[in-house]
Amino acid sequence: MRSSATSSGKPSDSEGPLRPSPRQRLRRRPQLSEEVATHLREQIMTAAIRPGDYVRMDETAERLGVSVTPVREALLTLRGEGMVNLAPHRGYIVAELSRTDVQDLFWLQGEIAVKLALRTADAITPEQVAELEWHNQQLLSALKSGDGEQVADAEFEFHRVHNLIASGGKLAWFLLSATRYTPSQLYATDPEWGEVAVDSHAKLIQAYRTGDRDQVVEQTRRQFTDGATRLTRHLETTGIWDPEN
Repeated sequence: MRSSATSSGKPSDSEGPLRPSPRQRLRRRPQLSEEVATHLREQIMTAAIRPGDYVRMDETAERLGVSVTPVREALLTLRGEGMVNLAPHRGYIVAELSRTDVQDLFWLQGEIAVKLALRTADAITPEQVAELEWHNQQLLSALKSGDGEQVADAEFEFHRVHNLIASGGKLAWFLLSATRYTPSQLYATDPEWGEVAVDSHAKLIQAYRTGDRDQVVEQTRRQFTDGATRLTRHLETTGIWDPEN
């Protein structure tokens, strides 16, 4: 989804796999392990930490400004998700990430999102259409500001409001779980992705207004197809995949 503020090259051993700026250093709070896991997922999904790299707990904790405990908990979570493996007496190592993995992640997100969008089409009111338009304008404003965090927040808020209209709590939860593997900052810093997102949202809103269910499906799938293409393209530039595979 984004052309990436994330380095596509492999970090040097002296730098280590993680080097967030002071702004990125995480605050201490009860769910800190979840924040650490989110940060590591983003790093893994963009190949800032590459398959085969070790994630050192002490080094990671120091760079994120946290204790070792939330890092350990985050790595246990990621191990359960198959994103890292535990090498006996050596620590945690980043698991392989294939093109098929990326395709499957976005396929799953797209299937759930289409189901929610069709439910939204059946339930949406003119007032809710106007609310979605307002949130899309907020996304456009965030894109013009060039602030990746604002862009990611505005995109999340658009889809949060959209999915609430569908009244599909469980489906929305599954979609949120699947999108954990979508590196939001990669997309949020890509102006081309932003143009596609705003345009797709606008056409989706118009489809709700006119009752065009085919367009509802097309514009919903468009966002996830675009996301998969952009992430695959980015990962190809990192050299983690054999060009023939």
